[in-house]
Amino acid sequence: MSHRYAELAFTPAVERAQEHYGTRLQNQRMQSDFGPNDALTARETAFIAQRDSFYLASVSETGWPYVQHRGGPAGFLKVLDPRQLAYADFRGNNQYISVGNLAGNDRVSLFLMDYPNRLRLKIMGRLRMQDVADADADLVEALRPYPYRASMERVARVEVQAFDWNCSQHIARRFTEAQVRDAMAPLQSRIAELEQQLAQRDAG
Repeated sequence: MSHRYAELAFTPAVERAQEHYGTRLQNQRMQSDFGPNDALTARETAFIAQRDSFYLASVSETGWPYVQHRGGPAGFLKVLDPRQLAYADFRGNNQYISVGNLAGNDRVSLFLMDYPNRLRLKIMGRLRMQDVADADADLVEALRPYPYRASMERVARVEVQAFDWNCSQHIARRFTEAQVRDAMAPLQSRIAELEQQLAQRDAG
């Protein structure tokens, strides 16, 4: 079964690089024996629902790549169906580089990271931006995250072309403030308990 991500990513130049570094055979096996990786499964859907950010790459009309960070409440990037994603595009620094890039080339790449578990999901797709005023009202409401104070300017819809999971090599573990707080809660509770016991002993 052909691997769609490999079909898109393994250009002739990439294949020559694989030959040079001795990895072409293993990548050929991936390309022919695994896949199709062109429709999101329950695993990808669950992973996406837990993410509070991702990186979006687009290409300008002069050929320069541009990478943008998109963030919001966990689950703001939504799976509408196995081949379609959508998210609320919030007002940012008002440069509109990604928006402008997409006007000439709708191809994008999304990188979704899970740093604590050292996982990353790569998605290739075609992205269409639509101003909120012109978008379907029900979809706008479904994508508008609550509570979140950022101004939603556009609806972004990604037609998924392919995806792939990366290995965990070289991913350093990082934790959010909330994750650290949750991990520390039992320790802080135990410290408070011991302090109370010491105070009672000293009082007696």
